[in-house]
Amino acid sequence: MKNNLEEIQMKPLGESAITVQFGAEISPVINKKVKALASKLQYESFSGFIECTPAFASVTVFYDPFIVKQAYGEKAKTSFQIVHATLERMLETLVEDEESKPRIVEIPVCYGNDFGPDLDFVAAHNNLSADEVIHLHASAEYPVYMIGFAPGFPYLGGLSEKIHAPRRPSPRTSIPAGSVGIAGSQTGVYPISTPGGWQLIGRTPMALFRPDRDQPSVLSAGDIVKFIPITKEEYDQYQERWQ
Repeated sequence: MKNNLEEIQMKPLGESAITVQFGAEISPVINKKVKALASKLQYESFSGFIECTPAFASVTVFYDPFIVKQAYGEKAKTSFQIVHATLERMLETLVEDEESKPRIVEIPVCYGNDFGPDLDFVAAHNNLSADEVIHLHASAEYPVYMIGFAPGFPYLGGLSEKIHAPRRPSPRTSIPAGSVGIAGSQTGVYPISTPGGWQLIGRTPMALFRPDRDQPSVLSAGDIVKFIPITKEEYDQYQERWQ
């Protein structure tokens, strides 16, 4: 399927990056275009290309302006204009892979109590029991739209409207690594200890960020996450395995 270039915006981000904006909403349809362009850039990059960062509805492309100018030698054009034109040509032939199957990553979670101090708040906010919140949270499949905020932090889509909850009025100064939270229409996992304002409903013993590995983040944009409820005893057993 060819893209309508009139609906896509490309804007400079400083002197060595350009952001390709496919839309302004969190949408599986838009995110599919994001993943298609990011994949194409990895396998069909241009001279001067450094890396790209996919987000919910955009891809930011980083490049070396000096190498771009040297490679394409177009004196009348700036590096931004050259990269802009290159990306336009890529978008004209961009194909979304309908057959690709996302990687499914199961994340064990111990819900409630000390691991999920805000579970009761989320339940009361939605006129549900804590068990109903756990069931709704663990019964969905969540696409990973992007990794950001903190190393390895996954922004996930697909949270049931029945368990949406506002951020905390005052962020916590320190959240334990592995904490699973809800903020508005999103859910995610804190891979490292960090301040944060999401409502915490559980914790996973699985280490999602491992800086000693070639690929430190366990999750990547395009993956599917499934949360698996576990007991405190199972949490302790998993922790020995994952740490």
